[in-house]
Amino acid sequence: MRLFGSSDSGHSFKVRSFLLLAKIPHDYQWIDLAQARKDRPAEFVAVSRFGEVPVLLDEGQALCQSNAILIYLAQKYQRFCGSSNQEWQTILEWLSWETNRIGFSVPNLRYALRWAPQPGEVLSFLRDRGMLDLQTLDNALSSSEFLLPSGPSIADLSCSAYLYWLDQVAVDEGDFPHLQRWLARLRSLPCWTHPDVALHTVGL
Repeated sequence: MRLFGSSDSGHSFKVRSFLLLAKIPHDYQWIDLAQARKDRPAEFVAVSRFGEVPVLLDEGQALCQSNAILIYLAQKYQRFCGSSNQEWQTILEWLSWETNRIGFSVPNLRYALRWAPQPGEVLSFLRDRGMLDLQTLDNALSSSEFLLPSGPSIADLSCSAYLYWLDQVAVDEGDFPHLQRWLARLRSLPCWTHPDVALHTVGL
């Protein structure tokens, strides 16, 4: 099994985190996204349908899009997949929400602040939307340690991926106390690794 990913990519971190937490042996290959797509490693170019990270190679398959890869891994290894069909449905709902909401707002705000300056109205839009999304998570976590009653799942891995960099968008975790406790619980899981480390370290 080989994972192509890149530092600063929360989408890469979702998959890398699953593999590390589940102690699944794999090779990890870092991709320099600053390179033009045509100059990236030929093996990656050949298997990356959309020219993006992450891509997971497993048993002759090339899998792309982070949430789709999480679903594949959860089903294959029966890890972080909830304890019932009802919880699996809830996972799918959170993954869809993440794609449209916090997986849009926080990463794009971070990208605009760090790499691609945007007009003030764009930054205001992204920040306002991001704060609403963080509040949604905070509310959901007010009565549960994780997004599912049974424990951590790929929903948590997906929704949290970019939130370990909140300091880079000038957001204080403490403004969202339930979310802050949730992130602390995720950080305390055996084999959890911060994305700044996980996305630079080769192998398991």
